[in-house]
Amino acid sequence: MTWDQWLAERAGLRHERGVDRIDPVLRDDSMIDLASNDYLGLARDARVVEAAVAATERYGAGAGASRLVTGTLPVHRELESALCELTEWPAALAFSSGYTANLGAVTALTGRGAHILLDAHAHASLHDAARMSRSPYDVFAHNDPADLDARLRRLDGARVLVAVESIYSVLGDAAPLAELHAVCRRHDALLLVDEAHGIGVAGDGGGRVRALGLAGATDLVVTVTLSKSLGAQGGAVLSGRPMRDHLVNSARSFIFDTGLAPAAAGAATEAARIIATRPALAEAVHVRAAVIAEQCGITSAAGAVQSVPMPGPLEAVAAREELRSAGVLVGCFRPPSVPDGVSRLRITARADLPLDVVGSAAARVRAVSARTERVMT
Repeated sequence: MTWDQWLAERAGLRHERGVDRIDPVLRDDSMIDLASNDYLGLARDARVVEAAVAATERYGAGAGASRLVTGTLPVHRELESALCELTEWPAALAFSSGYTANLGAVTALTGRGAHILLDAHAHASLHDAARMSRSPYDVFAHNDPADLDARLRRLDGARVLVAVESIYSVLGDAAPLAELHAVCRRHDALLLVDEAHGIGVAGDGGGRVRALGLAGATDLVVTVTLSKSLGAQGGAVLSGRPMRDHLVNSARSFIFDTGLAPAAAGAATEAARIIATRPALAEAVHVRAAVIAEQCGITSAAGAVQSVPMPGPLEAVAAREELRSAGVLVGCFRPPSVPDGVSRLRITARADLPLDVVGSAAARVRAVSARTERVMT
């Protein structure tokens, strides 16, 4: 089989299964955006944009090298300090994305002699990191401390990393972090919490780990992205100082990657400072999420992310396009991007959208999804 034939075969299979993905239409600012991850509306906040411009003018368009050569700039230190103040962690290490932060943390903390346990709904970056670590890994039942406990008992004596999300990126449900941490502590396992969808939204904006009083625990490490609530780009690992030192020396996606661009670092720094002084932003997200949940009959929302199940991938795409034509943008998640195999419309609450606009848009989502359900039944 030639490469052209192989590509045609793969395209045919995607089309047959209804999981074709194409470059989306550019976002139209006249539309109601319930799809983006800019939960706090900071991506276009004048202060955040001004900070990005100032960092660019001072340091240039790029970092110019990896962080361990000449790519560490004062703005990276300022970012890491601002993240520590927001989350109450002793140390932070900035990466070029949340994806590379997960890759770096998991692979640097595992390897020979380690074992990895992932929540069944963990993000793809955590699964990819587990594969790259060359450590044996398995999954435990979603949000199930008892299943985690049973699996850790079978691994008694092993060095184990357990990885979960604080708020899950598709269903939008929250992990029982206190219970999971207690289980890990009983078995001397290290818990990694991906706060991509928790920082800026959970608690007063400092994330669920901080809200639960777990920040700074020596048997816990947190990863975050800067591209959601912080409205910029990049990622970071939050930890104790010995852990940070280890990552600087061992995380390949930090060592061999060019440093985060100054504009993104400057923007994220300012966003973190805004969140730290304006807890009302997180509350505004929850108020709007409650409106969406009520309109759409959703009960599991813990943060900005919510989802409406659809009968299948083709129906999900059709519903998304119908809503787009009505001026409402929603996400469309289909296999293999959904952890439970159920195609969904993914809806995100945003602090900067007026409540009446959110309510009317959510009502449209409910009408379209209800009509789809009736057609299928």
